[in-house]
Amino acid sequence: MQKIVVLTGAGISAESGLKTFRDTDGLWEGYNIEDVATPEAWRRNPALVQDFYNQRRKSVLEAKPNAAHYALAKLEQKYDVTVITQNIDDLHERGGSTKVVHLHGIITRSQSDKNPELTYPIEGWEIKMGELCELGSQLRAHVVWFGEDVPMIATAARICQEADIFILVGSSLAVYPAAGLVNYVPRHTPKYIVDPKIPYISDNDGFIKIEEKATVGVPGLVVELLN
Repeated sequence: MQKIVVLTGAGISAESGLKTFRDTDGLWEGYNIEDVATPEAWRRNPALVQDFYNQRRKSVLEAKPNAAHYALAKLEQKYDVTVITQNIDDLHERGGSTKVVHLHGIITRSQSDKNPELTYPIEGWEIKMGELCELGSQLRAHVVWFGEDVPMIATAARICQEADIFILVGSSLAVYPAAGLVNYVPRHTPKYIVDPKIPYISDNDGFIKIEEKATVGVPGLVVELLN
């Protein structure tokens, strides 16, 4: 069974109504990144950060997978598929994909403030201040913030090295280290990129470009690969 590796970014979730991580004005949902997505922000104002991610979680739970999520899951009929996502939502799983690597965590779980490896499922959409992990520290969103390590990056790099086919969907390749994963894909591997605005890639010539939004480009590509 050939291995397909799919790397997805904010563009695929945007079509399910979730805001992309950073708008053109540099804000995320009206907030400066430094105020809601760094360890310093959490130390400075944990209640604000907690509330911000509670609201994001609520939006994620209300969102539904779109045609691109469902199409990627269909590839499993014929291929060994791993989705590596930069997104913190669970739309790939709800769309039917069975092997999903979350580079930046997943918002539907909480984690210990002391040990990020201690994670827990969340009932509903809210983590309350005063909810503690087994070590006695406050629970927070299981999300990688700026300035924190990306623990799954080495695993993701290894998966990319094994790709027989590589697909990049809805990523501007602006956030590192995730953007560097394309460099681990073997040179001879067929590579596709689906995005309405194709980002610059140093190995650009090796990519077959599908200049469409994810809900149009991905289902079309999946039909082609299944046939």
